[in-house]
Amino acid sequence: MDQEERKEFVAKHRTAMFGFGRRNDGPAMSIVYYVVDGGDILVSTMAERGKAKAVARNPKVSLAVLDEQWPPTYLLVYGDAKIETDVEAVTDLSMRIAGVMAGEPMPEEVRPAVREGAINEGRVVLRVTPYGTFETPPRHVSSVDDLDGLTHWTSSVLPWN
Repeated sequence: MDQEERKEFVAKHRTAMFGFGRRNDGPAMSIVYYVVDGGDILVSTMAERGKAKAVARNPKVSLAVLDEQWPPTYLLVYGDAKIETDVEAVTDLSMRIAGVMAGEPMPEEVRPAVREGAINEGRVVLRVTPYGTFETPPRHVSSVDDLDGLTHWTSSVLPWN
């Protein structure tokens, strides 16, 4: 994928594995819904969850953006994350994420309930500014004939911009 195709892949999808460093144990991953905001990727979480605590310690995160189709395809995005706590930004993101999950935008009349829920849950915005990607095209074997010409190679981190 070239640079524009990678950005388009991220913009057209809705789920990712959010990777972050834990204080103890190994790295962690969490499946999240996300939305794109300009050049950034926004994730909603609670301030008391591991994702937010990890970002507060170390802003380096990754998102494995999932295709949700077979064979599995993904694009790994590396980024610097920051936490935003503005209630209106949190509410806006919660509305957008609910729309992504439902497959249609949320009507404005539910905004007060969404806002109250976000406040009660202590939600925050994780704003991820991508700086690199790692892409490996899928290699899938459906039959023995697929083995002829099947190749694998190493890849490298490609700049986001």
